[in-house]
Amino acid sequence: MPLPTRTQYAKSGHAHIAYQMLGEGPLDLVLVHGWISHLELLWEQPVAARALRRLASFSRLILFDKRGTGLSDPVPVDQLPTLEQRMDDVRAVMDAAGSERAALMGTSEGGPMNLLFAATYPKRTAALILVASYARL
Repeated sequence: MPLPTRTQYAKSGHAHIAYQMLGEGPLDLVLVHGWISHLELLWEQPVAARALRRLASFSRLILFDKRGTGLSDPVPVDQLPTLEQRMDDVRAVMDAAGSERAALMGTSEGGPMNLLFAATYPKRTAALILVASYARL
């Protein structure tokens, strides 16, 4: 089955961050997955694909693989990205997607990234949605 959207790449520092956009709603919604993701394989999971299509039914959904995961550039095990670097990947993806302001939805470790993004870029944050996330471990 063909993907409902194509994978593109944003540049964040020296890393290429894979992202996709789907939907044409009035709200930009950036979905930040937990520690494992793969944009193209995600669509092969019927429950996940249905949930993503539902989110895209009322928004312009922006998905991405964090650096070191999925289709984004790998990182050496001894140079894992900091929370600040990964948070800046959100900014780079939003810039590449032409998103000035978005609601941020984070699952698992995506939640703290979104909290840091909202504190760093409050004018670019329309809302925060944290799903099965945490403020600290």
